[in-house]
Amino acid sequence: MPRLADTPLSVLDLAPIRQGGSAADSFNESVALARLTERLGFTRYWVAEHHSIDGIASAATAVLIGHLAGQTSHIRVGSGGIMLPNHPPLVIAEQFGTLETLYPGRIDLGLGRAPGSDGATMAAMRRDPRAGVDDFPQRLEELRGFLDDERANQRVRAIPGQGTRVPLWLLGSSDYSARLAAREGLPFAFAAQFAPAQLHDALRLYRDNFQPSSVLDAPYAMVGLPVVAADDDDRAEFLASTARQKFLGMIRGRRTRALPPVEQLDWSPLEQAQVEQFFGAAVIGGPQRVRDGLEGFLESTGADELMIHTDVYAQEDRLRSYDILGELWQTGRTEPS
Repeated sequence: MPRLADTPLSVLDLAPIRQGGSAADSFNESVALARLTERLGFTRYWVAEHHSIDGIASAATAVLIGHLAGQTSHIRVGSGGIMLPNHPPLVIAEQFGTLETLYPGRIDLGLGRAPGSDGATMAAMRRDPRAGVDDFPQRLEELRGFLDDERANQRVRAIPGQGTRVPLWLLGSSDYSARLAAREGLPFAFAAQFAPAQLHDALRLYRDNFQPSSVLDAPYAMVGLPVVAADDDDRAEFLASTARQKFLGMIRGRRTRALPPVEQLDWSPLEQAQVEQFFGAAVIGGPQRVRDGLEGFLESTGADELMIHTDVYAQEDRLRSYDILGELWQTGRTEPS
């Protein structure tokens, strides 16, 4: 059975902009979190591509990855993910080939299919609404061709990019990417931080259908999940109201910047049930509850790695949450199995 102490931990950062804050604040806070989690021994730090969403500052994902890599020394930095149908594969290969050249051995390229935006924003990006629906495997193959060694008579090359072999991950919240990752022998990351419903089915499909490749001999599944750790359970539940307000706003068709925590939410029973669906994989509490919750999550999923997403209002509370998690992880490593 996997143990928390033996499981690599990583970070998913949506570069949140809080009410009363700015994108510049978000970037400075991401640097501080990346440096903290690097000191704590976390494996990787990923940011996600979103566009035209008030409250998320990671639209220029590759640029932010470069900034974070430059402000740290050894933690892996990457995308969770780049929405490949938004971009020509050559451009992504050039961007991430450049990052890998600047920060060798530290860059990950996680890929998704969703637009990361609404229809009007998709049109502004000149994205075909059907892009990625049927042609995602072809886009993936084209991207791999620009990152692998140059082929004989290859007319178009990614410079930099060609031969860098930036590690690719497939991201998903359903069975599509699980099946494709299995077929291609790639590592798979499931987005249980917002869509936990199909988690177990997707992991089973990925593992049952995995084909060994030059990248992996065996399946490797990372799971993203929401975690809010605080000094006690009540404090953690209070802080988690920021994330619940975000999902409540989405249900009501209103996206907002991160809002301060509240003691009680004004929602209907139906809205509460809908919001809690997003939190099916969440672990929220004081140190003991978080430790028990993560151990139970590992037992039920067999995840090879956990990618932690902590959505709280104040930077000091976010740093404290990761600090508590790091303490739990390190303490477990010193205890007998």
